[in-house]
Amino acid sequence: MPEVSKTEIGRRFFKLQREKNVEAAIDKIRKTLGPDWKLYTQGDYEALKHIIGEVWIYIDREKWEAISFTKLAGGDLRELIHLGRQALDRSIDAHTAIEKGSEILLRTT
Repeated sequence: MPEVSKTEIGRRFFKLQREKNVEAAIDKIRKTLGPDWKLYTQGDYEALKHIIGEVWIYIDREKWEAISFTKLAGGDLRELIHLGRQALDRSIDAHTAIEKGSEILLRTT
């Protein structure tokens, strides 16, 4: 088995932490929405996952912990999905999407 560098281990750990935190956030949103969660498509889910993951990378951990994903309003959720789609198709730059996504999420603190 090939040797894995400490840098690569760090990258993998970081990626796993991001995925774990994003999934936990989406799970809170899903539980809050209940049956209404089924109204969202797989593409909506992927866009939401993307924008939340990008915000997780750049936001301070204390601020992240203060976000109440259960308090996201329907309009905020749709706006996050829209930002995620725009970031994925590069119709807006990642920095702008992250700033706007952070603003939306931090409203719940």
